[in-house]
Amino acid sequence: MDKKNLTIGVLLIGAAIGWLVYSQRFAPPAPVPAPAVATAAAPAGQPAAGPAGYSAAAPIATPTGAFAALAPAVAPGALVSLENEYIVAHFTPAGGAVQDVALKKYSKELGHPEPYVFNALHADPLLAFTDFAGLDQHTAYTLVSHSATEVVYRTTLFEGRVEVTRRYSIVATPDGLHDPYQIRHETTFRNLRGDTVPLPRFALSLGTAEPLNDSVYGQAVTVGYATGQDTNFFQRNKLESSSGFLGFGAHDSTPFVANSGPIVWASVSNQFFATILTPAQPGAGLLTRRVKLFPARPDDDHQAFGLASSAQFEVAPLAPHGESKLVSDLYVGPKEYKRLSNSDVFKADQDAIMQWGKYIGFFSKILVRTMAGVHSWFPGAAWAWGWAIVLTTLILKIVFVPFTIAASRSARRMQKIQPELQAVREKFKDNPQKVQAATLELFKKHKVNPVGGCIPILITLPFFFGFFQMLRGVAELRFQPFLWATDLAQADTVGHVFGLPINILPVLMGATMVIQMHLTPTPSVDNAQVKMMKFMPYVFALFCYNFSCALALYSTVNGIFTIGQQLVINRMRDDGDPATAAPATKGPAGKGPGGRPLKNVTPKK
Repeated sequence: MDKKNLTIGVLLIGAAIGWLVYSQRFAPPAPVPAPAVATAAAPAGQPAAGPAGYSAAAPIATPTGAFAALAPAVAPGALVSLENEYIVAHFTPAGGAVQDVALKKYSKELGHPEPYVFNALHADPLLAFTDFAGLDQHTAYTLVSHSATEVVYRTTLFEGRVEVTRRYSIVATPDGLHDPYQIRHETTFRNLRGDTVPLPRFALSLGTAEPLNDSVYGQAVTVGYATGQDTNFFQRNKLESSSGFLGFGAHDSTPFVANSGPIVWASVSNQFFATILTPAQPGAGLLTRRVKLFPARPDDDHQAFGLASSAQFEVAPLAPHGESKLVSDLYVGPKEYKRLSNSDVFKADQDAIMQWGKYIGFFSKILVRTMAGVHSWFPGAAWAWGWAIVLTTLILKIVFVPFTIAASRSARRMQKIQPELQAVREKFKDNPQKVQAATLELFKKHKVNPVGGCIPILITLPFFFGFFQMLRGVAELRFQPFLWATDLAQADTVGHVFGLPINILPVLMGATMVIQMHLTPTPSVDNAQVKMMKFMPYVFALFCYNFSCALALYSTVNGIFTIGQQLVINRMRDDGDPATAAPATKGPAGKGPGGRPLKNVTPKK
């Protein structure tokens, strides 16, 4: 691999890392189809054949305004709750829905026992009807029953002609078929009269996801859905105006994004927590809006906004004295891969909300399973997840030692034949064909593979990117300490100087990269190329300076191991190395091999 290929390789790796982080942020928005899957709600007091003005083909009024407003607060005394070891779900009579869900295993703030509450600030309660007048969050439902594991609400529609019953339940203890973070939901429409009653299309709220902090990962607020053929995700900035990247992907803000069905499941999520609605029958569409969570903040403050989404459904007309049911499961909990990949409880593709990607995700799944297995070696240890990252990194490095040795040997051989290559170029500078032929002969003579240094590194790159993707959103790392860091999911800031954060691990990571650069053979003899390579570690360290502590820890341990590995490799003999070809064995002056006297074989004159 000559100096040009080395430079191109380094630049491609850097570009790949940058693209991995920023590709979704600068992606142009998909076309927004008209939300023709929902219709206007039926007003009360109309004939049984259908309320006046109601038509199954009439589209619902599209949202107006740049964003949705917060829902009014509900008096705490009106709420009832269902609780198990993992969650406390609060239910409101306003809409007969789930006000919010407290996650007992995850605290809201570092060092405080108060649990994190999903949907604490919201446009609509979870599973509330968002566009069905007479059933939405402005409708007061009657509490019918309430037990330790079930709550039931009821109201009537169309002046008492249709009874609507909403039933919710949770499991008290985990079992093999139900997850403790799931809420079972069932809404029953019952016709109390003798005429057929059509029902309008409607939507159920998936809740509102808010950014967890002001870091770059705090902006990872997304909506996802599956159609049965593939899964799709888009970030909050799809609804915001953007100037794009160098003008590419520029777009104006939009009040909503509509996606057509079928909707097999849908979710809203932030960096570590998500809701996943899984209906028994696929939904007809999805409607997503921004929600201004903090009205006092300016409209150009990204962290003032969350995302709210609702899944749209159609229900068959109600036969005389007949009924129709809408059944679904709502997961409200952490983005834990081990939990979400349990196919006995979740659909096979619902672990896609980890958003690791289709191809890189394959490697991320291997790594997260390895890391979880290593973590189990330290039950109850304070730094267990930190050691899990360290040991998983070392396991990965050990597995790839043969590839690294092959790449280093190839680079060393290439470096040591550079003078001969340069002589060939000078000798045949006017004849490219002879340069190529002589170069290939030189490679053959010294057993040099021109791509031998690239292929082994390319084999390891998917695992590097997989680790990078995986560590960004694993809920188990949130608020987990290691060494001086208090939270593996955030930068290991130990103080500030003139307002700038002091992060230790990214500095150590940059130092290891500088040392690696000096230890690793490079075939480049061009001063400009060498200077650029020396500058790269500082650029990379600056690029990663505010990354999470987990990522910096992985890169630092990776660098330290690589330094030790390179020191060993540099001392290893290589029979194919032109500089280490075995010379003729010689003894002391006047002696042969083994110190035996040399025999004079010169013929006498």
